[in-house]
Amino acid sequence: MFKTAGKMTVSRAASLLSIAVEMVCGRIQGRRVVGAGEITSSCGDYYYEYTECDSRGSRWRVAIPHEPGACTGLPEPVRGTECTFSCKAGEFLEMSAQECTQCAAGSYSLGSGIRFDQWDAMPAGFSSLATLLENGPHGEDRLTCNSSSWVPQGNYLESNRDECTVSLIYAVHLKKQGSVSFEYQYPDNNLLFEFFIQNDQCQEMDQSADTKWLKLTNHGEWATHTVNLKSGTNILYWRTGGVLMGSKVVKPVLLKNVQIEGVAYTSECFPCKSGSFSRVPGSSTCEPCPRDTYSNHGASSCTPCNSTEGSGACKKRPPCSKKDYFQIHTACDHEGKTQVIYKWIEPKICLEGVTGAETLPPGGEREPCPPCNPGFYNNDTAICSPCPPGTYSDGMKPCQQCPAGTEPTLGYEYKWWNILPSNMKTSCFNVGNSKCDSMNGWEVAGDHIQSGAGSSDNDYLILNIHVPGFKLPTSVSSHSATEFGRITFEFETSCVADCELYFMMDVNRKSTMVVESWGRTKTRQTYTHIMTKNASVSYTWAFQRTNQPSDTRQYVNDVARIYSISVSNAVDGVSSGCRVCALSTQPSSSTCVPCPPGHYIDALTSQCSECPRNTYLVPHAAPSADACKPCGPGSRSDKDHSLCYSDCHFTHTDGNATLTFDFSLLGSVGTLMNGPSFTSKGTKYFHQFNISLCGGQVLCTDNVTDLSVSDAQREKGEGPSAVKTFICQSTIIPASGRGFHTALSSQSINLADTFLGATVDDNLDGIRVTPEMYPKTSKKVPDINFFYRSLEVTSSCQSGRSAVVTLRCNPEKSTKGDLSVPSQCPAGTCDGCTFNFLWESSGACPTCTERDYHQIEGVCKGGHQDLLYVWTEPKLCMGGVALPEKKTLPCEGMEFWVRLGAGVGAFTAVLLVSLTCYFWKKNKRLEYKYSRLVMSANKECEMPVADSCAVMEGENEGDMEDEVVYTKPSLLGKLKAIASKVGVHRHASSVDIKGSFEGPM
Repeated sequence: MFKTAGKMTVSRAASLLSIAVEMVCGRIQGRRVVGAGEITSSCGDYYYEYTECDSRGSRWRVAIPHEPGACTGLPEPVRGTECTFSCKAGEFLEMSAQECTQCAAGSYSLGSGIRFDQWDAMPAGFSSLATLLENGPHGEDRLTCNSSSWVPQGNYLESNRDECTVSLIYAVHLKKQGSVSFEYQYPDNNLLFEFFIQNDQCQEMDQSADTKWLKLTNHGEWATHTVNLKSGTNILYWRTGGVLMGSKVVKPVLLKNVQIEGVAYTSECFPCKSGSFSRVPGSSTCEPCPRDTYSNHGASSCTPCNSTEGSGACKKRPPCSKKDYFQIHTACDHEGKTQVIYKWIEPKICLEGVTGAETLPPGGEREPCPPCNPGFYNNDTAICSPCPPGTYSDGMKPCQQCPAGTEPTLGYEYKWWNILPSNMKTSCFNVGNSKCDSMNGWEVAGDHIQSGAGSSDNDYLILNIHVPGFKLPTSVSSHSATEFGRITFEFETSCVADCELYFMMDVNRKSTMVVESWGRTKTRQTYTHIMTKNASVSYTWAFQRTNQPSDTRQYVNDVARIYSISVSNAVDGVSSGCRVCALSTQPSSSTCVPCPPGHYIDALTSQCSECPRNTYLVPHAAPSADACKPCGPGSRSDKDHSLCYSDCHFTHTDGNATLTFDFSLLGSVGTLMNGPSFTSKGTKYFHQFNISLCGGQVLCTDNVTDLSVSDAQREKGEGPSAVKTFICQSTIIPASGRGFHTALSSQSINLADTFLGATVDDNLDGIRVTPEMYPKTSKKVPDINFFYRSLEVTSSCQSGRSAVVTLRCNPEKSTKGDLSVPSQCPAGTCDGCTFNFLWESSGACPTCTERDYHQIEGVCKGGHQDLLYVWTEPKLCMGGVALPEKKTLPCEGMEFWVRLGAGVGAFTAVLLVSLTCYFWKKNKRLEYKYSRLVMSANKECEMPVADSCAVMEGENEGDMEDEVVYTKPSLLGKLKAIASKVGVHRHASSVDIKGSFEGPM
């Protein structure tokens, strides 16, 4: 039985303290702890405990039964040792005698500390507590996390791999200030891992972020973490929780060698774990058993056996097979020859010379060494040496000077693998801390380098290259570079198990992050990663044959091969060629000079020339005017010609109408929180998109892997997982339901680092918008599509990601508007590579012009009339021209026209009456004349009737109508003349009638 503490300080006191504290905090109830050193009485087993020290520094030793309840026969309390009492390393406090006693052989003691280094079972005092998750999206029952816990794995503890939040808890009472230290592996940023401390009131103690949030480790490497502890009760928490893993296999957190300093004494000694021993009493440590020996738990010596160092059991060594050796190429000799030889994998666990055992094959034929890698040359010593500064070589020719007007290119280009390059290292890490020879990491194999055998299938086989910094070519050194260098490698994997190849980087030795990974068999392919900052960086390849615990080599034939690795602009690199540079303007000068930002090298003159307006300079392009590429529609370049962007202004002409847009009202950055969504375990999460519509770039940060990064560093994009680009996405997990004190931002990815242009068309540079994604209700104002692209290649997007932001005029929305994603693609993408967003806003409407309003005339009132101007509905414009002010003009009112009409009517009536009277009088005269004519005709007179009328008797000249007027006739005169003509006509008719009467009867 593994006994971790008896009383007072170590396991037993810690167990009770942990239980008490957990019950106070409401975490667990009713747990029984079984300890060591039980003593039998009438009420069962009991143990000794010290009371708390009083004000005089004294205390009492009391007996406490394991089973609560009334009992008799317990020893009486006695005065205990002084509170300042402590035992030395290698000793423990024997509670019956209250004296320090040496640990027996086969055990050890730290004196004022406790150590946990054996994890066959969960040690007393430790507890694993899983947190229930939130309700699902429709309020269904919560999925419990009862199966999630920290699991002992012999030499270490292994955390959960799911989304549940699981805490490993241990409580300890310190009599003085102390510390806790432990070793851990934290290789996967899909898990959260934090360590914090609470007091006996369940209040979290002050702790800096760098001691609370643990940093990622390289795959297979153990890191040590130490935190100071205060005197009194300290509750230690190691807490893990998954972050939306989906179907991805997650690497768990591993924990071992937990050591706590600051306890006054330990009440019992710790037995040596299997594979180790302590031969003399009073030992403070245990030693590992040497090779060909083994030991069991609590051993004072090791037993001979054909086994490896530190073996905890004597296992029969199997006959050697082909899986127990590997091949390597010897270094080139003085004749330039190499050959393949075979070596046993260390540590050697197989037996030769037994039935069925394989022997090492003989070495291969000597063959010519491969050529040197570019930038190196063979100096007739069978060793490839780097070319001197200022010279270059393709690896097969001697080094030579670059021609005038050129400069050497710096970097590494490894494609021949006879020996491991000097700036590369290989290693092997075993998860269970077993021995793993570094020679078993990666092996050179002529035209490629491949993963080695390792000591077991779950070993991490590490290949590393360190780049101290980057140096841009002279002609572009003054540019505001977005690319300082790039690493490109060609690889393949061949596996039957669940192998995985990781490509990682560590910038400025702060935190290792996984850039990309490939699982199972992958065909030969090339991957490129661009370095966007000038910093020291270590690139690492880690290959693991299986993620499952293993201590055998069953899948030794599963292999990863890397055929070539090239790093550009490495500051300590060699030169494999020359590139054209800009020359000084001084006559006959051959000195290379840097070009100003936005300038390219003219191949004819070797001088710097500025790129034309609204073009951008392609990094590392061939020297010519073609290095300047035009910006897309609706975009312009910055002053350095380093990128194209939208200035928030857009113009569209359709027929005779021109629409002008000003998108500055929308704001330079848009944010969309999409969701919520729920995982199969019930974890709620959101997808947050940050979109830069105009001007600069936006920032997405990841606070899961390094919450110790300050806010100021995050704003500058200095965090290890910060993404600064035009459009980025982060996964947000709210603090509620996970037990964390802050919302978590993780999995930040770059969706768009290049702005292609803005247009009303549905297609630009191969990126297409499906109109059916966002059905339109009005066609009066066209949608404006902003096209973006990311050149960062992923395993699922070989051409990189792309994004389209569609701006739609909607006068019912605010100027900031609303961002949304297609209903058929709630994650913003349907294929994982093309993202679509709709931004509806009144700020996306065109600028108002005179065509967008009309005039309304008011009624004339009091001699004044108002002219009003109103917008044409629906109003589909913003800003621009304003409505003209109301105008008031003089006018003729209705009273004037009534009076005028009445006057004209009265005049007309008088005129008509006058004319009526006149014509009546005239008619009377005509009747009179007619009657005279009739009377004259009736007289019997032989004289003929005169043809014309003379003045009759009784008539005067005033009655005459035939007046000659030499003046211009008036209106009245004209009417009289018309009347006269009528009278004459009637008179003529009378004469005709008379003539007809005078005819023969």
